[in-house]
Amino acid sequence: MDEDKLNMAIRKFLKQVGVTSQKKIEETINALGDGQSGSLKMKMVLTAEGTDLNHVIEGNIDLS
Repeated sequence: MDEDKLNMAIRKFLKQVGVTSQKKIEETINALGDGQSGSLKMKMVLTAEGTDLNHVIEGNIDLS
């Protein structure tokens, strides 16, 4: 695959992940309702079918 096409395909995938993930996180926080405090422990797992890729990202979103 052409380097530029590969780069564009990766960026397109990451944009979709970012936009849809942000929407789902916002929906989840909104469903919790007002007055929530503390933090929301998050975990994102990236896998690629047919490979041994298993990249885990963990973090917290402050709700206060």
